[in-house]
Amino acid sequence: MNRLSLKERFQLSRFFSGEKAVDEPVKLTHRRIFILPTYRGLNFAILTAFLLLMAFVYNNNLVYLLTFLLASIFFITILHSYKALAGLVLQKGQSKPVFAGEAAGFTIYINNPVDVERFNLQIKLEQPESLTIKPQSKTCVTLYSLTQKRGWHTAGTVTLSSTYPFGLFRVWSPIRFNLKALVYPKPSLQERPFPEMPSTNIQKGFSQKGTDDFYGLKGYQPGDSIKHIHWKAFAKGQGLFSKQYSSDSSEEIWLNYDNAPGHNTEERLSQLCRWVIDAERIGIPYGFSLPGLKLSPDNGTTHTRKCLEALALF
Repeated sequence: MNRLSLKERFQLSRFFSGEKAVDEPVKLTHRRIFILPTYRGLNFAILTAFLLLMAFVYNNNLVYLLTFLLASIFFITILHSYKALAGLVLQKGQSKPVFAGEAAGFTIYINNPVDVERFNLQIKLEQPESLTIKPQSKTCVTLYSLTQKRGWHTAGTVTLSSTYPFGLFRVWSPIRFNLKALVYPKPSLQERPFPEMPSTNIQKGFSQKGTDDFYGLKGYQPGDSIKHIHWKAFAKGQGLFSKQYSSDSSEEIWLNYDNAPGHNTEERLSQLCRWVIDAERIGIPYGFSLPGLKLSPDNGTTHTRKCLEALALF
């Protein structure tokens, strides 16, 4: 553990945001644990002081005895509150990618290496979670943070706290890990057809209007079945489209940034994200192209992950 300078020890941010973000496990010691009286603890201290004043004014030994008893409880509670966190070891886990607007989950492991049960613990990232840790045991907690935009989303400060045993003091420890989750673009909510395919592919069957798997939308052409018209889009004034179906998923399509509709980069990436998800769901091998990146046609979990990661980090 690196030593802190006197200036670093008394930085206000250290009490609320914690020290520098780390990768290795963090053991809670006096350096990382802070303690202050709660509202109940302040009232308890005021009551004790008031009793002491009464004992002094009336020279009442019984009131003196009660005052010293309450004062001893107050100060002994400080030690027990500190021990509620002391010795715990926190370690970061893994985080799964999510789409923008969803909550990213960050896994934290808490190890209690001693023969003392830890009561009334609370761990918080954005929303607090209560837990109790058995002696000589390890527990896993997943904390959630709402995402807003694509890219890397950092976990921020994780705060472990307790008011054990009597709620007179709050003891807490703010910790920062190098923990982040990858956020994919939010898939477009608007249904649009896949990019136009080469004429050779059309001849091989993608112009056929089967009824097996939904493929996408295309502009209405005279002769298209009325059953395939996308009436919802027509009712919204978005134009007249026909639903496309495919009974042959062996063809390939290309999902190209330049062909993605949108008024800005984010709208184009959102549409590409929607196409990737739809193509994978249908089972159509698809190529993927962004400026400076080109992935050959394929499908499967690995190919989808590569495409979504490229969209997130574009």
